[in-house]
Amino acid sequence: MTAKTFRKMALEIPGAVESEHMDHPDFRVGGKIFATLMYPSEKWGMVKLTPEAQADFLAKEPKMFRACNGVWGKRGATNVLLAAAKVGVLRVALKIAARSVAAGKGS
Repeated sequence: MTAKTFRKMALEIPGAVESEHMDHPDFRVGGKIFATLMYPSEKWGMVKLTPEAQADFLAKEPKMFRACNGVWGKRGATNVLLAAAKVGVLRVALKIAARSVAAGKGS
């Protein structure tokens, strides 16, 4: 998957807008970040999941997902390796992330 495809999918979330945070693109709903691109490098994206959802995605797709470093990762922030990303799986992760942050449950 390319960064362009990730961006397109993130922006398909109802109410999603693209912004920028710390020199990389982010995607927000209700002013809250639910996904980012190009962090920690151009090979990666990130989705803000609940810790429970993160555990499910890590177990089902370990080549696609990894927990972010530190406290963020423990709270559910999850890196997505773009080269290993599957469209259907990422679409579900983005929807869950957007719903979670909109409800105040994301990391």
